[in-house]
Amino acid sequence: MQRMETPRTPDRQIRAVYDADTITVYQAYDPHIADPALAAQTFVPPFKRERMTWIKPSFLWMMYRCGWATKPGQARVLAVSITRGGFAWALANSCGSTPAPGETHDDWKRRLKASPVRVQWDPERDLRLGRLDHRSIQIGLGPEAVDRYVGEWITAIEDVTPLARRIAAHLGAGEQDRARDLLPAERPYPFEAV
Repeated sequence: MQRMETPRTPDRQIRAVYDADTITVYQAYDPHIADPALAAQTFVPPFKRERMTWIKPSFLWMMYRCGWATKPGQARVLAVSITRGGFAWALANSCGSTPAPGETHDDWKRRLKASPVRVQWDPERDLRLGRLDHRSIQIGLGPEAVDRYVGEWITAIEDVTPLARRIAAHLGAGEQDRARDLLPAERPYPFEAV
């Protein structure tokens, strides 16, 4: 009998919740930013448009970053639904956080300075937030991209803090299967490598 091998996850792969029109990304904030954003269904003051803001399609990477919504300044986790067109614009107008293969440092610095979006690939996380071998994308939106994000791309914002805390509670109780069953159903997202 021949054993079937599990396909290897590509080193760089966007995994996300998405449909034909939208993709979900995650951000974590203090309540003083999250509450007005939820009420307005977009980011409004005191959110600052002139600062770079990072969006993450991976729920578990967001949990790693915010410690299951327990870290200071990241006590509220928001699932932000944005247009796939906006997401495509961000990827098409991005610069990697390190030089591309064969690119000089000076050329990369010029490209980075001119780019409205920064992309970096960090190790994806498992349910226990341990490091995996493949990477997950983080997308940094500079002021031009933030204006598009806030003004055009966002279609809905949902508070998923209770979900994050429920999953963490199951993990704390040793109920790994119950925790896993609550994870958002992410799947590979079609994109051109950036």
